[in-house]
Amino acid sequence: MSHQLPDVQASRPDVSVGLSQVGVTGVDKLVKIDRGEDRPWVFMAEFSVFVDLPGERKGIDMSRNMEVIDEVLEAATREEAYRIEDVCGDAADRLLEKHDYTTTAEIEMTAELATREDTPASGRETQSTFTVVASAVADEEGTHEEIGAEVTGMTVCPCSQGMSESRAREKLDDLGVDDETAEAFLEAVPQPGHSQRGHATLTFTADGTPEVDLLDVIETARDSMSARIYNYAKRPDEDHMTYEAHADAKFVEDCVRTMAEDVVETYDHLDDEVVVHMKQSNDESIHQHNAHAEREVTMGTLRDELRH
Repeated sequence: MSHQLPDVQASRPDVSVGLSQVGVTGVDKLVKIDRGEDRPWVFMAEFSVFVDLPGERKGIDMSRNMEVIDEVLEAATREEAYRIEDVCGDAADRLLEKHDYTTTAEIEMTAELATREDTPASGRETQSTFTVVASAVADEEGTHEEIGAEVTGMTVCPCSQGMSESRAREKLDDLGVDDETAEAFLEAVPQPGHSQRGHATLTFTADGTPEVDLLDVIETARDSMSARIYNYAKRPDEDHMTYEAHADAKFVEDCVRTMAEDVVETYDHLDDEVVVHMKQSNDESIHQHNAHAEREVTMGTLRDELRH
């Protein structure tokens, strides 16, 4: 006796509610970025792929659509590209062409980038790792691409440091140290404050390709925190990082404000319509909660705010 499988599509009720995102996540593909005379970047990147779904259509035919998605990503990643965000843009354009029922296609990508650098005090060669963030949205008006990175650094709490400085000033007074000498000491030797590992994210989104260099974006994000950290450190490097962090104590909000100021100064060539996304998240050391600050704004608005 044979049994006929039910028609899943037919069994679904008629629908009239559209969906803004339907797709797949966690698709891994190899991406190669040509860097001219420099060694190319090779990533094992993770993609998420979405299309919008009109109300008159029940679903995207997931099993058959996966074949299309794989075909699109293979075509977009097969050849060397010059910009990571262009890989996403190419894939989004291809995805839109392949789906006659959709009006918007979106590609998101993350990957790990390792770069070589020297430790700050001992000068030892090491590698640092950053998370590359890229995406693209294609619709009837064109393709918008995003590029940026998430980096890790160190911050020190100014409030905690201020309390330590007050205690140190009282102790110096008890020891008979004159005010001028005490102030000179406290200026030269930053007092302790509770520190945390910070995660800074900076991305740019534009019509077409944002005219920014990924390595510059990474540098801007790293410099927004109290101090950089390194995968490898000798004792002089540890001392350097600790001193630098305590000499530039910052709240989580301060990190985003520093990033904003550096963005306006460093990327003055960008159009006012370019959207900048700045985010700082701190893993608190003496609290059970974490701290977070975030801003998404156009370059034009950010420029106007910093003029006043």
